[in-house]
Amino acid sequence: MRIATYNIEWFNSLFDDDGNMLVDGEWSSRYNITRQDQITAIGIVLTALDADAIMVIEAPDHNGKRATVPALENFARFMNLRARRAVVGFENHTQQEIALMYDPDVLTCAHDPKGEPTGKKGSAQAPRFDGVFRIDLDIDDSHDLVEFSKPPLELACTTSGGFAFRMIGAHLKSKAPHGARTHDEIMRMAIANRRKQQAQAVWLRHRVEQHLEAGEPMIVMGDLNDGPGLDEYEHLFGRSSVEIITGEGGDEGHLLYDPHARRALTRKIGAMNTTARFYLSSEKRYLQALLDYIMVSPDLAAKGPDWRIWHPFDDPGCWKVPELRDALITASDHFPVTMDVELPT
Repeated sequence: MRIATYNIEWFNSLFDDDGNMLVDGEWSSRYNITRQDQITAIGIVLTALDADAIMVIEAPDHNGKRATVPALENFARFMNLRARRAVVGFENHTQQEIALMYDPDVLTCAHDPKGEPTGKKGSAQAPRFDGVFRIDLDIDDSHDLVEFSKPPLELACTTSGGFAFRMIGAHLKSKAPHGARTHDEIMRMAIANRRKQQAQAVWLRHRVEQHLEAGEPMIVMGDLNDGPGLDEYEHLFGRSSVEIITGEGGDEGHLLYDPHARRALTRKIGAMNTTARFYLSSEKRYLQALLDYIMVSPDLAAKGPDWRIWHPFDDPGCWKVPELRDALITASDHFPVTMDVELPT
């Protein structure tokens, strides 16, 4: 079985309010790329992946006027993808939903949120992801209230062979310091936003531990927007969100495993995997970063999965196929990550 995670930049801008694709020569929200070119590129990439399940980060919007599932299923139908069924969880207000596309002949997946709903007062006991988490962020003996701008997507999945497992799609993000003008204001806001992201990681880790303690195989995947050495404030917090979610430093039996995260966590310098590529206009060059992960529980890791980052410049298989290489660059500023694992189907 092949499971993928893919952050598709501004996917929402490629659909109208009825979920129909805008296959035309107008500009997409990606710089200097038309909607037709981006749609074609995404189709080429997803066809090449040929995944049984794809966690789509920044999926089309889901609100009173637009719906994520019809848009993704229309796209799958148009591109003749096996992963033709879609499921979405709690909607958010960012135009960047988290959704799963999957092959219904191989998998059954349903939104299955855990935890109790909360009111505005929140709960310190890992509440439902659309609720409020109460946690002391700055060690001042008073609780802060934390919410997800993009609630993680919790799924109960079963293969056609009867193997049941849990899947969580996540998109953690530390907001930019909008509105800050002075250096001190920017620093204070950046630190506060990063602290909030770490609280979200703690919240997610609590849920992970609940599933691990119940002996449930699980996969946590998506764009965590954080990792060792990613920004200058990391030393203030001791651990990155990635380390918190994987359970680094804790019980070996409760660790989540991703080989790219493991390599990053054990090296301060040297070779590093990357999953995203951004243009820095101020420096007139590209910056690469490791942001996208597929983390698995120990029982799934014991099955010897095979991970792959579909990086057009780093992966020889992608590089030697010009159509795929160009499509990966055109489709998004992130590249897909896949994991092949033997599961009963």
